[in-house]
Amino acid sequence: MASKSATLIEVAKLAGVSTATVNRVLKQQGYISEEAREKVLAAVAATNYRPNVVARNLRTQRSQTIGLMLTAITVNPFFVGVAHAVEAAAIAAGYRVVIFNHGGSDSYERHGVETFIAQRVDAVLFCTAANPANVELLAGAGIPAIEIERSLTETARFVRVNNYVGARAAIDHLVGLGHRRIAFVGGDPALYPQDAARRRSVEEDRLAAYRDGMAAHGLDMQADYVRLGQYYDLASDGSGAEGRAHAEVLLALPTPPTAIFATCDILAVGVLQALYKAGKRVPHDLSVVGFDDTLAPYLAPQLTTVAQPIAELGRQGFEMARAAIDKRDMQGEVVLDAGLVIRQSTGPAPG
Repeated sequence: MASKSATLIEVAKLAGVSTATVNRVLKQQGYISEEAREKVLAAVAATNYRPNVVARNLRTQRSQTIGLMLTAITVNPFFVGVAHAVEAAAIAAGYRVVIFNHGGSDSYERHGVETFIAQRVDAVLFCTAANPANVELLAGAGIPAIEIERSLTETARFVRVNNYVGARAAIDHLVGLGHRRIAFVGGDPALYPQDAARRRSVEEDRLAAYRDGMAAHGLDMQADYVRLGQYYDLASDGSGAEGRAHAEVLLALPTPPTAIFATCDILAVGVLQALYKAGKRVPHDLSVVGFDDTLAPYLAPQLTTVAQPIAELGRQGFEMARAAIDKRDMQGEVVLDAGLVIRQSTGPAPG
């Protein structure tokens, strides 16, 4: 029964269904009864059927390939999570993914985009773009672009996280534990771009949540407690050097904070390293909250953090790309919520 040259008609005949039903099962499109699906899959296995990808691509003018442009997959686990989710969704839908890291370089990113165009990819996802001109380059080639986490253009579809809600939950949690001296360690809005359409950045959202949370609880936002800079150096290995430097300054203050909200797990790693070096016990002497939920479960103590829905960002990004490829209607922006995950790095304020 097995035959490498088995056709769609043979599969349909063996399964006792129409060729249209076989197509729907293989493409995972439309309603198919579970009984029919099992018959088709059994027939595919029995005949060793393989779709003629080359012929299909020539007919549909598609490559069944998605380009994924990342900032730096080796530095920040956030990008690893997004890439994994995009790849899983793509494979399930019959696509393959080509990944390119720009490392913060406009020229590297442009080279990657030009490579994607030459390979005739069906769509490109950016997480995140380095230069809006490189995103817009795809429009001239007729290739849809999707932006994940940050949006540098007003034309590409966009999926992001409500950073304000997650950051506000972190402040409310710390205040609820009795903390009044809460420090903020995060990205400097002056160093990171705003989303083009809403004229606001991830960094502004997180900082505003800290400011509003403190004010809502009747607490002053002390300038000495706000430490801004970059999350990490893209040329390094994400070792937490920035977080260590900020924490050392905070610990040297005449009245140090009793809690630190670090708006990236990599920053929080550095904060914990500095506290350990200074002989501080977490959370007995000082509580720490991170952001992302990438490294948080693997630290000691396990880190309380704002969990970004990383897998959903990747999945939604791919679904947006697929809708654009199929020319289906879909909203231009999807906003996902972040939620606080409470672990062992936060506790009651000392004293």
